[in-house]
Amino acid sequence: MSDFFQNGVITNFHNLTGRPVEDLEKDLVSFSSKRTMGLMLPSLFSELEGPALNHIVDELAKVPYLEEIVIGLDRADRDQFLFARDFFSRLPQRHRILWNDGPRLKAIDAELDKEGLSPTQPGKGRNVWFCTGYTLASDRSDCVALHDCDIVTYERGMLARLLYPLANPSFQYEFCKGFYARVSDNKLNGRVGRLLVGPLLRSLQQVYGHSEYLDYLTSFRYPLSGEFAMRSHVLNGIKIPGDWGLEIGVLSEIYRNYTTRQSCQVEIAHNYDHKHQPLSEEDGTGGLRRMSGDIVQSLLRKMATMGVHLSSDSFRVLKATYYRNALDMMEIYNHEATMNGLKFDQHSEEAAVEMFTQAILEAGQAFMERPNDKPFIPSWSRVQSAFPDILQRIYQAVEEDNEGNV
Repeated sequence: MSDFFQNGVITNFHNLTGRPVEDLEKDLVSFSSKRTMGLMLPSLFSELEGPALNHIVDELAKVPYLEEIVIGLDRADRDQFLFARDFFSRLPQRHRILWNDGPRLKAIDAELDKEGLSPTQPGKGRNVWFCTGYTLASDRSDCVALHDCDIVTYERGMLARLLYPLANPSFQYEFCKGFYARVSDNKLNGRVGRLLVGPLLRSLQQVYGHSEYLDYLTSFRYPLSGEFAMRSHVLNGIKIPGDWGLEIGVLSEIYRNYTTRQSCQVEIAHNYDHKHQPLSEEDGTGGLRRMSGDIVQSLLRKMATMGVHLSSDSFRVLKATYYRNALDMMEIYNHEATMNGLKFDQHSEEAAVEMFTQAILEAGQAFMERPNDKPFIPSWSRVQSAFPDILQRIYQAVEEDNEGNV
């Protein structure tokens, strides 16, 4: 059973009673007459070939309250897109697949790119950005959720709990973040959240001084979770990163545009497992190394926009402060694992901390060397100011891909 303690500056919703998903869905069906609900699923084609997404689709097929499901499909050729149309056809809800590598959406992307309004790199951020564009164009959902397609432990109650605070007409939240425990294979997971983000947020406060923004981020139990939801009108004005800083970037934009009373987090599962990233790829890049660098840079950019003076000297102090805090936190997690009878590999944990420490220094150096980088994808409100008919064109392209010949 979860606790009901409210700490931090945002509202926490807990799973106190294990309320059946059918009861939650009954409420959501009732709410849907006033606040319609949608879902965005950013996906790689390779995920259609794995067991996680197949099970997710089976679960979603039972959901009675969704108005629309928008699926962003990356790295798919024509035959793979046709396979995807058949794969998702068992969904009874209205659903549309964005074939991001198809000729229609690529032509629109090329036109946006000429004006500097297109995502500069492929990845989840770009996929989510086009999904939000189509969701705005479709205009069928008052609230929209997003979650990943590699959740091994998925069950439809996750979605019900994620949407409930936004869909309930008596609540006035604009944004909701999911949280959960990360335990599988008899060990603690979530290394980036446990060993990088938590100690880093504490270190940023120590080095650069107290910050309401950092208090806000620290209030989230799992700021890196890929499961969040928002009122659909929020989508029009936020700028999201195109890299692994997506989750931190979204939280930062919500903080910029809304009060903390309009944000909440909800416990959507007792436990959660998905595809795990290696520390780095064989060439020393990618994996958690790249992810951690993107996350740190996202935080540094936000701190700079708030008037915090960042310097090479301060990055060295930050690195040392983080390293000490991370080792202290690692010891706490060691005790947590021991008390719960879980395995704890001190060597691999320390190796992760050392890699994250280096990532902090490298991110600081990159920030100093390229201060004029534009890491955020433009908001849809800006894109529409340059191309007033862009949403209608995206809508038409997706409709033709899904219903016509490709």
